[in-house]
Amino acid sequence: MALAGCPDSFLHHPYYQDQVEQTPPPSPRDLAGPGFPAPADRLTGHQEDDVDLEALVNDVNASLESLYPACSMQSETVPLLQNGQHARSQPPPAAPRPPPAQRSQPVHIVAVRRLQEEDQQLRTSSLPAIPNPFPELCGPGSPPVLTRGSLPPGQAAAKQDVKIFSEDGTSKVVEILADMTARDLCQLLVYRSHCVDDNSWTLVEHHPHLGLERCLEDHELVVQVESTMASESKFLFRKNYAKYEFFKNPTNFFPEQMVTWCQQSNGGHSQLLQNFLNSSSCPEIQGFLHVKELGRKSWRKLYVCLRRSGLYCSTKGVSKEPRHLQLLAGLEESSVFSLTAGRKQYGAPTDHGFCIKPNKVRNETKELRLLCAEDEQGRTCWMTACRLLKYGMLLYQNYRIPPQRKALLPSFSTPVRSVSENSLVAMDFSGQTGRVIENPAEAQSAALEEGHAWRKRSTRMNILGSQSPLHPSTLSTVIHRTQHWFHGRISREESHRIIKQQGLVDGLFLLRDSQSNPKAFVLTLCHHQKIKNFQILPCEDDGQMFFSLDDGNTKFSDLIQLVDFYQLNKGVLPCKLKHHCIRVAL
Repeated sequence: MALAGCPDSFLHHPYYQDQVEQTPPPSPRDLAGPGFPAPADRLTGHQEDDVDLEALVNDVNASLESLYPACSMQSETVPLLQNGQHARSQPPPAAPRPPPAQRSQPVHIVAVRRLQEEDQQLRTSSLPAIPNPFPELCGPGSPPVLTRGSLPPGQAAAKQDVKIFSEDGTSKVVEILADMTARDLCQLLVYRSHCVDDNSWTLVEHHPHLGLERCLEDHELVVQVESTMASESKFLFRKNYAKYEFFKNPTNFFPEQMVTWCQQSNGGHSQLLQNFLNSSSCPEIQGFLHVKELGRKSWRKLYVCLRRSGLYCSTKGVSKEPRHLQLLAGLEESSVFSLTAGRKQYGAPTDHGFCIKPNKVRNETKELRLLCAEDEQGRTCWMTACRLLKYGMLLYQNYRIPPQRKALLPSFSTPVRSVSENSLVAMDFSGQTGRVIENPAEAQSAALEEGHAWRKRSTRMNILGSQSPLHPSTLSTVIHRTQHWFHGRISREESHRIIKQQGLVDGLFLLRDSQSNPKAFVLTLCHHQKIKNFQILPCEDDGQMFFSLDDGNTKFSDLIQLVDFYQLNKGVLPCKLKHHCIRVAL
């Protein structure tokens, strides 16, 4: 039996194939029924040439439309046997009569579309669950397979625009999710800015009208922090090498005379961090601080102690008896900021000020607890202790996440080394392909040969009439300006500010133009949380211009060679060059 307008998949259904095999071919009069007029009523005499074929096709399709709901209802209600056919003991229920078909759109098109949609839904529901190719990126409670609707619909649509500024004043608007952390946003900015992700990038909460700023912890939600900021405040994208440096060198951050314990602690500095991270221990930071009185401009020097319950000052000398301690500020609903302009804005006695700011405060300065230390090491100790006492194990987990992720995904992780350290590999390009020189003696001889070849090329260029190296337009005098560690013509104060912002860790450096000597340069280096400056002077040898840091004992043809050398050798410096200050344009 062939019917016009009926799809092949519809006719090949097992139920209808069985019915076709057992049913004899119908006669023309058997077709008379609902929706099918009798042939005698339609075909009389020689009227076969005048048959309305369009009406006949629509009538046939309308009958097929009436059979379709019955088929679908039967597939849902009638049980299936092992061979996939429906049980015949339960006949399909009668389907309701559909409305008459309209001539503007044939009914068979609607029937075919319904069949296609149902077939697509059946195929989609019968597909197996797709396994998650990256299960290590999911949390402990995440499902191991990717299923439809696994994410809550509300979280998928919760997005917000955040404006991020860089150190050079450029900005970028980023659309983030409501549950995005500071670490996730930093990794997104690193990817878009084509930087090296060495886990030292941070998001800085900057309040220019209050003169405060702090680095967000990696686990903090960006949208939640932004809700507590005023309209003048903004986020900065910056390096901070000292973010977790206290986990590596705790003795440099916590002087012995400033740390005490309520109970006897065994192990000394070896157990220092464990005592801070252990909630049952009672570490204390004590010492003198300059404290600004609330609502006044005057500062007082008081004996202060920091505990888990908050920051206290002694009303009687250095006594720590409970009756002599007065609460200055709590840590639960507050954050610790550093003062960017303490002397100018608040009349601070030193440049090493910090602040404990309640989260509810936006523009008011009356509720800010302003404090000032005697030196930078003291300020770093107080601020680091506040972070440890407030967040505890969360900081350690943030510190351990990048190494764990690198161990899980070694092929996708970026190198932890900086760009300058990545270039410190001896290579041999004498053959068709380059190779890494692993023998130190061979690497040293190759460096000497390269140095002699460089001097011979320079001498030959001068003999041929090239420009003198003293000319400011030569390559050796301008090539360093393309490097990230060169910051151009900035002042000494500005270079110190950049070093402090990006973390007072050993080996952090930058190069700049000298303000006193227009032909010289200055290397600004951090060592033991102190900033030192070394002048790089030009020197002439055999008509050639070189640069030297040690009065001509070690000479370099350009500043790039000088930086590469002191990254490998300490020389006259207190430590090797390890991290360079960088500014990225978003």
